[in-house]
Order: sequence, then C-alpha cells, then structure tokens
Amino acid sequence: MEETIGVEEAAQIPQQRGEQMLDHAVRYAEERHWDVFPGTWLEAADGREFCSCEDTACAAPGAHAVRPDWANQATGSATAARRMWGKHPKASILLPTGRTFDALDVPESAGFLALARLERMGLPLGPVTSTPDRRMLFFVLPGGAAKAPALVRDLGWAPSSLDLVPRGQGHYVAAPPTRVGGMGPVQWVRRPTAENRWLPDTEELISPLAYACGREAVAARARR
Repeated sequence: MEETIGVEEAAQIPQQRGEQMLDHAVRYAEERHWDVFPGTWLEAADGREFCSCEDTACAAPGAHAVRPDWANQATGSATAARRMWGKHPKASILLPTGRTFDALDVPESAGFLALARLERMGLPLGPVTSTPDRRMLFFVLPGGAAKAPALVRDLGWAPSSLDLVPRGQGHYVAAPPTRVGGMGPVQWVRRPTAENRWLPDTEELISPLAYACGREAVAARARR
C-alpha cells in the first residue's frame, strides 16, 4: 500500500526542502571549505515544475546561476551561506570550479566504467557526482581542467573526439541535493569524506577516463 500524507504534511515539504538546501550549503562551506552560491530553483504550478527564471526553454531548470556576476557572489563563509539561503531557501547549490577543485565531466556509462577501473587499480579518488541528465563529474585539484586536453593528446586521442569536458575557471557545477527540472536530484556517487579531502590530480585519473570515453565513442559510432 502506498503511503499517503496529509495536507499539513504536504505543506511542510517545501519548507523542509529549503532547510535541507541551507544545511547542505553550510556544510560544504564549513566542512569542505568550498565556495558556494545560490542558483535558480524549481517552482510548481498546474501539476508541472518550471524554473524560477521563468524561461520556458530553460536548459537547466532549477540549477543555473541567477546573476551574470555569480563568481563574485560565491563565498566560502558559512555565515554568508546562511544569509543567502535564508533569503532563497529553495535555491539550488552551485559550486564554482577553478578555486578549490576542478571537475572532469563525462557520460555516466563511461564514468562508471572508469570508476570501476580506478578502484581496481587502487588509485586515489575525490568526490564524484552523478547528474540526472546522466553525466558524472570527478573532482580533481584546481588547475586540472586546463591540463586535460594536452594529457588526452599525449594518450593518443584528439580531445574533440571524446565526450570529456574539463570544468575549471569560469565554470560551476550543481551540488547534491540540487534538483534539475523534473529529472531528479544531483547525487553523490562518492561522497565527500575525510578520506578524500585531498583531491587527486588530473594526471592520476585521465587515462582511465579517456579510455572509458573512447570506448563510449566507438560504441556510439557502431550504433549509428
């Protein structure tokens, strides 16, 4: 039997979600020393969800920057995070890359293949997220995104031939539990812990990631 909730409980869900977003944003700033800033959020009406930016063609509903100067808004202060999410409790949690970490963004299928290989090899891993549009992001030391194309070429691949997107200075990523459109939340595949506080360098991950993305590219061509 499906569990049902009453009207009063249903009314509390948006508030609880807002409290959850604030708690996560503060923990990222306090425990990981990551800069955070609030993005858009999802609104509900007439049985559908839409982005607070009100653009019906929004590419990332509920999970993109509100202001063009978002980089200046990002803060590592837990006090500032409490203030910002206090004003917009449902706001997504966005993390700028190029500061305390960069990210290597790959298709989910390639990401899980690389993750299994990295774990078998006993290589160091940082936090890893999975997005509802079936992408995986591997957190690496800042500066790693700029090195990725040359490292891929050294492995014999043309960077343009692989669906491997380095995210560094000038980019940001959505952090769990941010929800994107009607697709669901961003989730941790490998959570931030004390053990992975020290992030790997791109050199340590690029070979398994490029190999997995290469296999993905070959499989995609075979399906055409």
